[in-house]
Amino acid sequence: MTITTTDTGQGDSFMISKPHLFFAEVSLDLSRGKFQSGLDKLIPFSDHFSDSYLFHLLYAKALKGLKKHSLAREYLRKCCDIAPANQVAWKELVDLQASGNGEENSTPSTKFDPISDELERITAALMKFNPVQTSENSDPTSILEQKQPFPDDTAIAVPTESLASLFTSQGAYKKAIKIYTVLIQLKPHNAEQYKEEIDSLLNRL
Repeated sequence: MTITTTDTGQGDSFMISKPHLFFAEVSLDLSRGKFQSGLDKLIPFSDHFSDSYLFHLLYAKALKGLKKHSLAREYLRKCCDIAPANQVAWKELVDLQASGNGEENSTPSTKFDPISDELERITAALMKFNPVQTSENSDPTSILEQKQPFPDDTAIAVPTESLASLFTSQGAYKKAIKIYTVLIQLKPHNAEQYKEEIDSLLNRL
C-alpha cells in the first residue's frame, strides 16, 4: 500500500480519520527537503489537529526548513505545552538556540533559554498540583489493570525502533505506525525503511 493523499479520493475527512497516514506523507516530504510541500499539506488541517503534538512538530520542522525560525519556535513551544515530557521538541528548540536561530533580530535578554523555561513550567505546574486523595492498601495491582493499553494518541516520550517492533509483535499497529512516523523525522536517512514498515502495518489494519 502506497502512502499518498491523492489515492484515497476521500478528501479532508480521510485525513482526519487516518492521521498517521497523513503525517507519514508529510514526514517524507520534509525528510526529502520538500518543506513548502509539507507546509502546504499541513495548513488546511490546522484547526483539526490543534492539540496534536506531531502536527505541531511537523509544522515547526517545515517552517524551520523554510528559514522561518521565529514561527518554528512558536510551534515547538506549542509541542512542549501539549507533551512536556516528550524531548523531541525540546531538542529542536535547543538546536535553534545553539545555531543562533532561536528568534531573528532578538537581543540576548529575549532569547529563549530552554532550561530556565522548563524550570518555570515545572514550578507553575507544581503550584497548581492538587494530589488526588486516595487510601493506600497492600493489594497488588491486578494483572488486568497492568495490561490496560494506553490510547493510540498518547505522546510517546522515547520513540525507538525496538518499541515499534514490540508494538508490532503485540498487534498494536497504530502505536507502531506512530513511532515510525516520528522516527522518519529523527532518522531521515532511514526514512524509506520506516515508510516500508508503515506500509506493511497499514495493510494489517
